[in-house]
Amino acid sequence: MQVSDFERRYDFPLDDFQLEAIGHLSRERSVLVAAPTGSGKTVIAEYALELARSQGKKFFYTAPLKALSNQKFRDLLAAYPPEDVGLLTGDNSINGDAPIVVMTTEVLRNMLYEESKTLDSLGVVVLDEVHYLHDPQRGPVWEEIVILLPKRVKLVGLSATVSNAPELAAWMDSLRDDVEVVISRERPVKLKNNYFVGTSLVDLETFELEQELLELAGGVQDKKRHIPMSERQGAGEKSKKEKKSRKGSKEVDKGSVKKIIDDLKKM
Repeated sequence: MQVSDFERRYDFPLDDFQLEAIGHLSRERSVLVAAPTGSGKTVIAEYALELARSQGKKFFYTAPLKALSNQKFRDLLAAYPPEDVGLLTGDNSINGDAPIVVMTTEVLRNMLYEESKTLDSLGVVVLDEVHYLHDPQRGPVWEEIVILLPKRVKLVGLSATVSNAPELAAWMDSLRDDVEVVISRERPVKLKNNYFVGTSLVDLETFELEQELLELAGGVQDKKRHIPMSERQGAGEKSKKEKKSRKGSKEVDKGSVKKIIDDLKKM
């Protein structure tokens, strides 16, 4: 599958990290891709799928959750003939011998245990949400797949939250001798961060952030100090409710705000 032919399928230019990962796959390498949510990691999986099809091999797409597997199955059904797409989960077994099969990760691990003949013609495996490898309970499933999967099968690991991608890729490469790491940190949709101080919402990109936070903290303290005595010592039901409400509120002090500011500056 020529990369240029694949690119022409899209009405937008591919990003550098997508082209880098696709380039590795086209050279018969495996890849671990770490990129933010919504950045287009699925395009890399789609190239891997077309690469397997062009070589007459099977393509497995694994996901950690049944809901994700079901959604991906529906997506692929919309793009390929129904007879070419299968689904294998704990609840469903649909066309499991198809050339394109979506499955939960445990299903693939069990196939490896059983040395299933289905693996003989397997060309590419996508491990979506590969950061689950760090999960204390389920992580060993991902580890076993990386260890047991035949080296002739190419791996595509995708994650938006894996924090140690170079180290993880190095471990995978030590087992398989063909793993490249591709990292993108640019978010297609920028995040705008705000912080609550008292009852006010502060834009963290504000130029005078420190002074504004301190002023807000001071205002909350002043408001706390200047509650009329009648409201503090009222004997009626209304006064009791107000006291209870004030008792449950948290005082914001300048020391806390200073700590917040120092933590933000370290980010």
